[in-house]
Amino acid sequence: MTANPAPREPSASVTLAELDADPYPVLADLREATPVAWTPALDGWLVARRDLCIEVMRDAARFTVDDPRFSTAQVVGPSMLSLDGEEHRRHRDPFAAAFRRPQVMERFGDRVRGEAMELVDALRPHGRAEVRRDLAGPLAVRVVAAALDLLDVEPGVVLGWYDEIVGAVDRVSAGGEIGERAPAAVAALDRHVGATIDTGAGVLTDAATTLTHAEIVSNAAVMMFGGIETSEGMTTSLFWHVLSTPGALDAIGQDRAVIANAVEESLRLEPAAGRVDRYATEDVDIGGARIRRGDLVIVSLTAANRDPATFPNPDRFDIERPNARSHLAFAQGPHACVGLHLARLETQVALEAAVDRWPGLRLTAGATPPSGLVFRKPRTLPVVWDA
Repeated sequence: MTANPAPREPSASVTLAELDADPYPVLADLREATPVAWTPALDGWLVARRDLCIEVMRDAARFTVDDPRFSTAQVVGPSMLSLDGEEHRRHRDPFAAAFRRPQVMERFGDRVRGEAMELVDALRPHGRAEVRRDLAGPLAVRVVAAALDLLDVEPGVVLGWYDEIVGAVDRVSAGGEIGERAPAAVAALDRHVGATIDTGAGVLTDAATTLTHAEIVSNAAVMMFGGIETSEGMTTSLFWHVLSTPGALDAIGQDRAVIANAVEESLRLEPAAGRVDRYATEDVDIGGARIRRGDLVIVSLTAANRDPATFPNPDRFDIERPNARSHLAFAQGPHACVGLHLARLETQVALEAAVDRWPGLRLTAGATPPSGLVFRKPRTLPVVWDA
């Protein structure tokens, strides 16, 4: 990494509190005036214009994830998330092949619908639920365990591993230590991955033809992290948008086919992961900014998805928006989300099941809009229905 003594144009007014709670006004200002802005609060360059976000994500040669500062790799080891080039492809390909849309629908279509309906039906007599903790989170954990074919493991155990790994990643990102529990969680995952591979079936077994055992464990950990965190956020935010937008639930009641587009529009308006990070491999001029080798470059998916050049009236939840699927919530380029088809299926069937089985579904006191510096979702979303 080289030193960077050159003066920068600081976006000194941008605060972490704004980016956590209500980032849209400040991101809109940056997108218009300084689409690539040095942001002291983030200690990096914030990219806010959609076309420039795409350029960064597609150019792995100049903007890489392969950097020792990448916190997830410090906790679980190298994986598809933290590698580029041929090594990235070697790690990613076994999982990408298993999670193409036809394979997802064939292997998981009925299973995911059944899991969603079971959770919804169990809650039905109560007449109330907290969507994030009672439906979105439990469904995400069940689906991840099924997707990885983990042998004889309870969803609560998977959630325990996830909590420890995420906690360690958060600590390392803030300059802290990994801690004692995360290695134990990774070791437990290691044992279950080994037992799963020994069965001779499933995506982890298939990956063993090209990946070492340690590499499979690392990739299973990041699949688990992504599958739980982002899917929980996707589902909870979808319920927020549909239930807080006048007429949206009525439109779904009249035509369930619009749910698929509602999923895409919710992802556009509030991506579950609001940013992706890259590191410049060389000095780069982009969007009027001079980025130096080694600098952190933060692609704001939140800003890109509300770019009015692509999405007219971008702050409005429009359940019939014709180009909603043009969002960047699953990223682009070599690190586009492997599990996007499964995540879409999971979020769609959760809402379908709730609309079918919870009549008169509505928000109640205490529901909060999406928030979060990196991972965005409503922190709590209580709902009631006519039991």
